[in-house]
Amino acid sequence: MDRKVMDSSEAPAAALNGVPGDGAGLMALLQKRQTLLPKRLGPPGPDAAQLAAIVAAAGQSPDHGRLQPWRLVLVPEAARPALAEAFAQALIERDAAALPEQIEQARDKAYRSPVLLLAVVDVLRGDAAIPAAERIVAAGCALQNMLLMATALGFGSALTSGKALHSDALRRLFALADGEQPLCFLSVGSAAAPKAARQRPGPEAYLSTLAVPGAKTGA
Repeated sequence: MDRKVMDSSEAPAAALNGVPGDGAGLMALLQKRQTLLPKRLGPPGPDAAQLAAIVAAAGQSPDHGRLQPWRLVLVPEAARPALAEAFAQALIERDAAALPEQIEQARDKAYRSPVLLLAVVDVLRGDAAIPAAERIVAAGCALQNMLLMATALGFGSALTSGKALHSDALRRLFALADGEQPLCFLSVGSAAAPKAARQRPGPEAYLSTLAVPGAKTGA
């Protein structure tokens, strides 16, 4: 749970020019969202109603074939010690010579952030014609919806992964079935300290136009 896996783009302020009502509000929300790693997320976390809204936002994501190829597992406070041991065992699995302090640091990651969920994607069940890539994209859309809802409610959030996700210890703890892959953890809480906004790419950095030989390109 120690490596950031994704972050969304913030469009430059100029992109808001001429965008009406709801579009401008959505763009402002997208710009406001930023990754705050779990060690920077503290109490208070979302209350029951706020958490329900964050989770409900996931269900509004695209889902080709209505497979529901992903699921979420909430890790409550009572389960954090078990997760801590899974993280410790995951480290020992890959490094039998790990020092006691390194093992303790692995355990500590289970206790960061008031709300912690694991996102799991199933790459096998349902229509075999729908590839794993589409299922993972669907899960990514669900996660982005949750990040945005958390931001709208005034909370910080992060998606994190790490080598522990690939461990037998974690698979056993979450009882993952064949074909299920742990995708990432989602953490939500209040920012312990403000974070400066970073420079985001503008459309010119990632948008191109398909050029077809012989096609007219203008009037």
